[in-house]
Amino acid sequence: MNGRVALVTGGGRGIGREAAMLLTAAGARVMVTARSESELASTGLEYVVADLGTAEGCGRAVTETERRLGPIDLLVVNHGIGSAHERLVWEQDPAVWRETIRINLDGPFELTRLTVGSMCKRGFGRVVFTSSTAGEKAEHSGSAYSASKHGLIGLARAVAQDAGPFNVTSNAVLPGWVRTAMAERSAKATAERRGISVEDVWRERAAMYPQNRVLEPREVAQVIAFLCSDAAGAVNGEAITVALGGMW
Repeated sequence: MNGRVALVTGGGRGIGREAAMLLTAAGARVMVTARSESELASTGLEYVVADLGTAEGCGRAVTETERRLGPIDLLVVNHGIGSAHERLVWEQDPAVWRETIRINLDGPFELTRLTVGSMCKRGFGRVVFTSSTAGEKAEHSGSAYSASKHGLIGLARAVAQDAGPFNVTSNAVLPGWVRTAMAERSAKATAERRGISVEDVWRERAAMYPQNRVLEPREVAQVIAFLCSDAAGAVNGEAITVALGGMW
C-alpha cells in the first residue's frame, strides 16, 4: 500500500481508528474524518472534521483529502449511527428514520459518488463499507438501523458491478457485537429497559458466540485492511461476516 491514499470515515475511535492505524502501518497515507476533532487529533494522523450525514460534509472530506494527500485510492466508509434510541416500527419517530438513513446510507452514497469515478479512471481502487450482522438479520426495535445496514450491502454490491471492470473492488464487512462507544450506548439502553446491569448485557452478548466473547475493534479492522490490499483484488461485491462464528 506504499504511497496509496486512504480516506477512513469514523476514524477517530473504534473500528475506524484501528483500520486507519493498520493502513498507515502498511504504508498508506491516511486521512481520518469524523465530527469529533479531539478524537481525530489524538490519532496523530491527517484529519478533517466533517458531518458525513450531509453532502457538504462528504464533499469537504473528499476535497481536503485530495488537496492534502492526493487522489483517493482506498475508501473505508465506517461512520454510522446506532439503534439505541429506536422503537418498535409503529412507535418509531420518522425523524429517527430520516437521521439514520441520512448518516448510514446517504453519506456513504455521496462519498462513493465523489471518489469511485476517479478510481476507475486511474485503474485501481478499494472501497470497504462497515455494515453489520444487522445488514442481513434485522434486529428488534431497529427498523432504521437494520434498513440502513441492509442498504449498505446493496450499495457495496452495486458499486462492485459498476466499478469492477476498472480494477476497483467494493465490499462490505458485517461485524457482530464489538465493544465500541456506539455499542456501549446500545447496552446501556438495553440494561435500563430490562432492569439489568450493562455488564449483564455484555455477558449475554458474549454468550451468543462460540468463543463466549465479543469482538475487538482491531479484529474487524484487520479484515478491512485486507480488503484494501492488493491481495484482495479477486474479492468483489462480497458481504463478509466477522462474528466469531456466531449467527448474529
